[in-house]
Amino acid sequence: MTAVPTNMPISGHIDPVPVPRPITEREDGRLDLLGLPKKQIASLFEDAGLDKKEAKLRAKQVYHWIYHRGVSDFEAMTDIAKTMRPWLTERFVIARPEVIEAQHSSDGTLKWLLRTADNHDYEMVFIPDETRGTLCVSSQVGCTLNCRFCHTGTMRLVRNLTPGEIVGQVMLARDALGEWPKGRMDNLGDESESDYSADGRLLTNIVMMGMGEPLYNFDNVRDALGIVMDGEGLALSKRRITLSTSGVVPMMDRCGEEIGVNLAVSLHAVTKDVRDEIVPINRKYGIEELLQACADYPGASNARRITFEYVMLKDKNDSDEDAHELVRLLKKYRLPAKVNLIPFNPWPGAPYECSTPERIRSFSNIVFEAGISAPVRTPRGRDIDAACGQLKTAAEKKSRAELDRIAAEKQAALG
Repeated sequence: MTAVPTNMPISGHIDPVPVPRPITEREDGRLDLLGLPKKQIASLFEDAGLDKKEAKLRAKQVYHWIYHRGVSDFEAMTDIAKTMRPWLTERFVIARPEVIEAQHSSDGTLKWLLRTADNHDYEMVFIPDETRGTLCVSSQVGCTLNCRFCHTGTMRLVRNLTPGEIVGQVMLARDALGEWPKGRMDNLGDESESDYSADGRLLTNIVMMGMGEPLYNFDNVRDALGIVMDGEGLALSKRRITLSTSGVVPMMDRCGEEIGVNLAVSLHAVTKDVRDEIVPINRKYGIEELLQACADYPGASNARRITFEYVMLKDKNDSDEDAHELVRLLKKYRLPAKVNLIPFNPWPGAPYECSTPERIRSFSNIVFEAGISAPVRTPRGRDIDAACGQLKTAAEKKSRAELDRIAAEKQAALG
């Protein structure tokens, strides 16, 4: 297999220089530890003057406080010597992305507008259900794929998110949901097991389906999910994480090998002409090439099916003939598949309409009768533009002055 460069160029109408960006530089000169693996934290501590043994010990302690306890203040790390805490505070920080605006949908969906340390805005969404709670995480500020049905695709790509900015979304969600353990680390002998557990986990699943194409930010997404899945990190099972790609074929095998999470593929059409139009990356990696990459995806099985996302567009991709062709393709490549049928979520200026409920039902029945699961996704968060395909940062809907005013009012309210 030909080696793929780890920082592959991003195709599209903007092509930023694909350089690693592990940490966003801060104006105060401190280094942000969020999103860094334990070894890298130890290395930074060593560079700052600790001997190797102490750097390793402190890294282990800090890593645990960050990811098991949700602590962002070194002074709260009670098993670290009081004299060491100011030393850490002077040189390092554990920063969450700044929350500019939080919206609550009538159906319970939550959406946050976030801002990076260098003033770029992006969004994340939490979708609660009866049996699980799913966090939709962004991987880029903007997107470069220009999928015509997707509002995010009308934004230009600004930059990749760092591992810390990706992990930070999970941290913020746990903050908001109150899901960090309670109790003190320096006196664990007096704690009961119930003190060291959240009061009923609400955040159970993560989907890399927010703004951006995760496989065009492969290294940072891999490193961030490594911390999310680490038993000593956020400890979420890889079976509860799904990564969605529009079909970046050269990176799919590496995704299976190096990340190992569930795969979702934005298929959306079964003919070259239609997919070329609505998912332009199809002109580079066609349907047959994409489906072969799915067939070769490491770990795919009937127990871990690949999800194919299919947005229902009126008179574009929703005919019975399209449904039969979808079945033929999935069977041709012997894919362990589930098809998620997604009613199109409208946005101002969108070039498409949603298929009628009757048309969606007919399409679903044809796929079901062929023995392939084809549930229709219930739109969530439409009233706050948080539904699938609607994410486009409010920074483009509201003036920067208005957003800065919101941020200032929030800060004033806090203190």
